[in-house]
Amino acid sequence: MKYAIIDFRTTPEEKYNLTNLGCEILICPPSQLLYDAVCGHPDMLLHIINSKTILVHKDMDENFVEKLKELNLNVVFAKNSLKDTYPEDIILNSVSFPHLFVHNLKYTDNNLLSYMNNKISINVKQGYTKCSTAIVNRNSVMTSDKTIAKALWKEDIDILLLPPGDILLPGLNYGFIGGCCGLLDENSMAFYGDLNYYAFGEKVMEFLRKHNVEPIFLSKGKLIDRGSLFIVEN
Repeated sequence: MKYAIIDFRTTPEEKYNLTNLGCEILICPPSQLLYDAVCGHPDMLLHIINSKTILVHKDMDENFVEKLKELNLNVVFAKNSLKDTYPEDIILNSVSFPHLFVHNLKYTDNNLLSYMNNKISINVKQGYTKCSTAIVNRNSVMTSDKTIAKALWKEDIDILLLPPGDILLPGLNYGFIGGCCGLLDENSMAFYGDLNYYAFGEKVMEFLRKHNVEPIFLSKGKLIDRGSLFIVEN
């Protein structure tokens, strides 16, 4: 079974469409330790280590932890608690490839780092690394952050560098490409919103076609940053 970990503000339409795609819904409990705009964003609250292990923030809701364990996932906790100010809010907001780990390493939670010592660690200035990065496959990403793009180019990652903006994030000026989508499997990527309403949507669709990934739109209208869509399976 495939489970989609999503923000609690995900709309009924988006949930319905995820269900039709074969996903069970897992609402990520919001944290009162973060500011409202991102308090339920999965990419702020947890990090998927691998198919068997998920790391959650230190104060994660116990019922959610039990649900993950019922899915036969090994649940581990961050060393430090989240806070609503930078950089204590970004301690889990990092990007993992099979062979690379990308974050502002000065602020990465130590327990998360301990699970990444078998990978090449890449330090970037952008602390909201996962928000800013949409993984297309192990060799390609989309981002609007130039420092992430520059670092990953050196690792032979194919990159679509997008201008910032034109993605909704209620409470903030705009959201990020990584926060409005997520891979359902290696050949399909779901978006909160519709790329046809995005100023750079045609560039994104062209890049996805290049990598044999089909975009799936969970709702009509502008893209909205809900903190990345994560999939786990049991």
